[in-house]
Amino acid sequence: MNLTSAPQIRTLLAAHGLHPKKRLGQNFLIDRNVLDRIVDATGAGQGVNVLEIGPGLGVVTRELAERGARVVCVETDRELEPVLKDVLAESNVEIVIEDFLKLDLHEFFQSRSGGKWVVAGNLPYYITSPIIAKLIEAKANVSAIVMMVQREVAQRLQAAPGTEDFGALSVFVQYHCGIQSVMRVSKNVFFPIPDVDSEVVKLTILETPRVSVQNEQLFFKIVRASFGKRRKTLLNALSSDDNVGWNKDQARAALEKAGIDAGRRGETLSLEEFAGISDAG
Repeated sequence: MNLTSAPQIRTLLAAHGLHPKKRLGQNFLIDRNVLDRIVDATGAGQGVNVLEIGPGLGVVTRELAERGARVVCVETDRELEPVLKDVLAESNVEIVIEDFLKLDLHEFFQSRSGGKWVVAGNLPYYITSPIIAKLIEAKANVSAIVMMVQREVAQRLQAAPGTEDFGALSVFVQYHCGIQSVMRVSKNVFFPIPDVDSEVVKLTILETPRVSVQNEQLFFKIVRASFGKRRKTLLNALSSDDNVGWNKDQARAALEKAGIDAGRRGETLSLEEFAGISDAG
């Protein structure tokens, strides 16, 4: 079966009495070129471990397996299990039916030996950030993440300081990962057609974080506080955040020591400047 054909997708769904679920962000890829680019970006082949999040009907899953990768796919929609078993019947793929955000990743990786994993997935907008955070927290077992996300999210991930899209998510991901745009993807290559265009991005886990900090916890508290109320100056944002725990004098002293103007706003700071404030605190 050609899983990049809309008519055949309709036939497959009808055979199982199913319809795409909008609430789960089920928009199935029907473009061979995009499929190949995604799988190429994972480096799938013999000896490569791939964890796929949200396989849907198994279009990417089957291609990953056909290239020789060891594939485990995690699908939250139990109704898709028989479809996946049908599509992947001749592939050596492990199917896990579970909400990825509830999956114990420590246990998952511990129970499956064989080195680090590449993660692939087409992530629904509403859970993109928590999934990225969960994967980066497990970065000791992950080498790279190749994911299809909404263009808006891709812009935030890659945003530079001083731009409208730059925020706490940008800093978090750029601290831990190298970011590469694989390709922009039109909404017209999905069935059903979603409301927005997407982008495939590859996050490569850095061996050491992009900037060195003495206290990583404090660093991210400062980042979150700085973007919590974007219109506030750094002095006011940092001195009014309970998690940072600084009064105005402490915040002013840290900013002065780091050589940062207290009247600046969080979105203007580079990762190095955030690190400077953290280490001065």
